[in-house]
Amino acid sequence: MTDAQILQAAERLRLAEATRIPSAPVRELIGETDLDAAYAVQRELTRSRIAEGAVAVGRKIGLTSRVVQEQFGVHTPDFGVLFDDMIHTDGAQVALERYLQPRIEGEIAFVLNADLPSPHTSIVDVLRATEFILPALEIVDSRIRDWDIRITDTIADNASSGAVVLGTTPYGIRGLDLTEIGMVVEHGGEPVSTGAGSACLGSPANAVVWLAREVARRGDPLRAGEVVMSGALGPMVPVAVAGRYRLLLDGLGDVEVAFTREDASS
Repeated sequence: MTDAQILQAAERLRLAEATRIPSAPVRELIGETDLDAAYAVQRELTRSRIAEGAVAVGRKIGLTSRVVQEQFGVHTPDFGVLFDDMIHTDGAQVALERYLQPRIEGEIAFVLNADLPSPHTSIVDVLRATEFILPALEIVDSRIRDWDIRITDTIADNASSGAVVLGTTPYGIRGLDLTEIGMVVEHGGEPVSTGAGSACLGSPANAVVWLAREVARRGDPLRAGEVVMSGALGPMVPVAVAGRYRLLLDGLGDVEVAFTREDASS
């Protein structure tokens, strides 16, 4: 893959973000199977965002569901970068117009208190390095028209990231069986997505182990203080209209976001 193709793919996604007009898939430029090329596009976009003043504050893991992996014909998750302007707190109001094609999903966020520098990071290392966990809603989004994506499209597009809404009550991880934690996302008080910790690579902690190893192998390991979105516990839900979405996690409280319209007459 040439540098010119990497830059062309990055510019396509950058333009879609700036104009709010979704683009054609970038796999047309970088292919459907070259994950390293896709991460190179992501790094170029990350470099641009940081140059513009954004601060990287964590990572997000995608494609943790076996069903979704089969949909994309892959057998591995992917990851993206969280920036400071993507983080919201419980009860936040966000404008629908800020996103191109938003969807929402319920997750558990891990907040780290130690570096995880090894490509051989173990589950014990992850549990020791977790200061606390939070209930979290992820707003996923795609710069690719009609969500017509394959694995290289979503990796290049920062793992189809949008924003994160974090709960405000921290929970210790000791004694919790994350595989058994049940999840419900409600819209207007009605359930629209259900799931459990076991849907996320068997456990959200397993997903963080995968991430720690992968980013260490790629030379950018997880650091103390980072927020890690560990992956969806249930199906993504399209967000087409203004309204409130609430995540309830067994034993881990809840978190809520309200989507609004900047133009109340629309």
